[in-house]
Amino acid sequence: MTKTIGSRDWRRRALLWPFLLWTTVGAQTRYSIPEELKRGSVVGNVAKDLALGLSEIFERKLRVASEAGKQHFSVDAAKGELLVHDRIDREALCGQSASCVLPLQVVVEEPLHLHRIEVEIRDINDNSPRFQTNELALKIAESAAVGTRFLLDSAEDLDVGSNSVKTYTLAKNDCFTLKMKEVEDGKLVPELVLEKPLDRERKASHQLLLTAFDGGSPVLSGTAQISVFVLDINDNFPVFDKSLYKASLEENVAKNTFVVRLTATDADEGPNGQVQYFLSTRTPDSVSSMFKLNSETGEIFLQGDLDYEKATSYKLEVTAKDKGVPEMESHCRAQIDVVDINDNVPEVILTSEPQPVREDAPSGSVVALLTSRDADSGINGNVTLQIRKGSPFILKPSFSNNYALVTSGALDRESVSEYRIEVTATDSGSPPLSSQTAITVSVSDVNDNPPVFSQTSYNVYVKENGAAGAILHSVSASDPDAGQNAKVSYTLLDSKASAAPAASSYVYVNAENGSIYSMSSFDYEKVQVFEVGVEAKDRGSPSLSSTATVHVFILDQNDNAPAVIYPSPHAASHLRAPRSAKAGHLLTKVTAVDADSGHNAWITYKVAEATDASLFTLSLYTGEVRTKRAVSEHDDSSQRLIVEVKDDGEPVRSSTVTLSVLLEDAVSEPASEPHGRRSLSEPGHKGGGGGGRITLYLIVSLASVSVLSLLALLTLAVKCAKTGGGGAACCPGVGRPRDEKPNRNLHIQLNTDGPIKYVEVLGGDVMSQSQSFRSCVSPGSEYSDFTLLKPSGTADFKEVIGVLDASLPDSAWTFESQQVSPPFALQTEAGNCSSCAFPQHFSPAISRGVQSLGSHLQS
Repeated sequence: MTKTIGSRDWRRRALLWPFLLWTTVGAQTRYSIPEELKRGSVVGNVAKDLALGLSEIFERKLRVASEAGKQHFSVDAAKGELLVHDRIDREALCGQSASCVLPLQVVVEEPLHLHRIEVEIRDINDNSPRFQTNELALKIAESAAVGTRFLLDSAEDLDVGSNSVKTYTLAKNDCFTLKMKEVEDGKLVPELVLEKPLDRERKASHQLLLTAFDGGSPVLSGTAQISVFVLDINDNFPVFDKSLYKASLEENVAKNTFVVRLTATDADEGPNGQVQYFLSTRTPDSVSSMFKLNSETGEIFLQGDLDYEKATSYKLEVTAKDKGVPEMESHCRAQIDVVDINDNVPEVILTSEPQPVREDAPSGSVVALLTSRDADSGINGNVTLQIRKGSPFILKPSFSNNYALVTSGALDRESVSEYRIEVTATDSGSPPLSSQTAITVSVSDVNDNPPVFSQTSYNVYVKENGAAGAILHSVSASDPDAGQNAKVSYTLLDSKASAAPAASSYVYVNAENGSIYSMSSFDYEKVQVFEVGVEAKDRGSPSLSSTATVHVFILDQNDNAPAVIYPSPHAASHLRAPRSAKAGHLLTKVTAVDADSGHNAWITYKVAEATDASLFTLSLYTGEVRTKRAVSEHDDSSQRLIVEVKDDGEPVRSSTVTLSVLLEDAVSEPASEPHGRRSLSEPGHKGGGGGGRITLYLIVSLASVSVLSLLALLTLAVKCAKTGGGGAACCPGVGRPRDEKPNRNLHIQLNTDGPIKYVEVLGGDVMSQSQSFRSCVSPGSEYSDFTLLKPSGTADFKEVIGVLDASLPDSAWTFESQQVSPPFALQTEAGNCSSCAFPQHFSPAISRGVQSLGSHLQS
């Protein structure tokens, strides 16, 4: 990689930066890299070229932006190096352009500073030459002169410069060579040169291989197949395959009988190779009237009556001509002899009709008895019977001309239920005569095939709450046997279900057609899936059977309305809010769950009715009730909100809860106690002197935390300055040795950012970094309200609640069906919490609850 750097010393402008929002560098930096570098490859050190220290990379937020749109590069924040972020294909970015430069903008903030750099993408030989088509076709007449040139298509290469196409070669052949032709733009085009005369009759086509090479290193190539087709001229005459054709005819053959076929071929093609046949003009009328010649096919047919006593032989002269210009012809002779014949054919007689044979009949079973008869005498009357090979039957001779048709192999009615056996009777005459007789043999069925289901396993999807007796699915089994052996009945087998009852308590099957019906309405919340085994049995003797499994999946329907967990929908919920509350003040949080699943359990919250719609706002998804604006003295002291909770099912189901809000000048005592809660000021609690003392505790705690935070920041700044601002010293949580064992103690951390203040409790190796418990209490509230978010892990949620409830008896817990980072997050909601701290009498209770929870998780 190469680079060209030009820049001014930006440090000289340090005094001007407080007065300027935008500065630029007067020169550019250029890097040069080859294309197709791997991701993460270093292009150059941008920070070094811009005179930036490693600490300034993070502090001034060094970043790079592409002017071309797609981000091909990124900056390593640790080293300040420009890295390849995505695949760089020079051909895709710049095409056939000789120069390919990607402009980039390097932005440095605080103060804002812009520097333009360029990355030159160098071409590598990563593309092979390619022809527009892999197969080229040329048509050349066989009369073409030697030295004729034929222009060929050139190859294209996506690379540029020396990596583009440089030369062509032609594979070795008998008739052609390759020469190059230079066109006006300096590009080389290949030409095919004819070196030897062509002869289509010797070789009708030539297959040539053209190869294009580029100039890269290593050299890449591409090929194209050239097919040269030789066009014909009429330079060949027809040739008969015989000079003399002979045929013999019996004296009693019928008219239009085929005699012989004359065949002449022409090596030319097209009209030059099309042959027609004609009788010679010297043929006598007695011969031409007895035979007919087909001029297109060369076939000779009988068109008169033959008589051996009148003429024993006929001779014909035939001429074959092609359709070329000029016309070419050849000649042959045909000799037809008349033969005195045996003119009676033998016949087959069935002595007994064939009976159906069982498919399990043993080999050698007699099926039928046959005999033969011929009206001729002597050698012409000797008859033999034969059947074709391949069938499971043979003819077994007995005496004289009698035969028995017997089985010779295994029978299978499902493969062949009926055989048509052709028996041929042939005499010993010269020439022999024969006849055929067909005998039909039926194969009777035996029960040798079990029923076969169309599928070994069926998946059925059923909506819950359907009517009992509804058809769920139909299974089908077929039996290739016949009659009673093929009649199938269906029964249920034992099933595996998520509940204890067997298949008969869920479904039943129609024994005749295999339709499966429900026995009752399904409830998705109780059973999601179960299996049913179905047996198909035929009625043969003995009966055969097979089984299939039906998987029934219950589909959830929106049949459960959301249930409000907190506040209780059965009792009025009274809330207090100070009139000094600002916009965004958290009043409470409505929590609901839905017993359904999927979209049917997605819950949204909406204010259905409010005394003053402009005063409060409700979060659509979390259910948090906050003030939309600051409370004024003109607002009514008593406010009423009706919250509607809807799911996302079809149809939509909903429920409501009513919230009563009392606006007071100073909130000191709760108007009414929620279920199970006790005031911190009740007897038995230390510091029960009221809200003033708690507020004092919170103010003192917040001041202490602020001072400690400031000291920590100053210490971190000094440490970063000593170490040069780099490394893990300035990054919390970075650089801890791998083998360092985590702290096994619980840590409590006070967090004061945001409108809700909380304490984060972290456990060593009992809980990971993502396992924390958060708690918050409002300075103006006397309740210890906690919300335990449902974990996504497999821990028993109710057991955890039991542990916490036992350790914190003064706390009232509410539940929220939301998935958060596992395993647990513990958080309180306080609407008017502007600062947060724990009173001394409350901290031991929290510590005991967290320690009990940690011990429970560890066990």
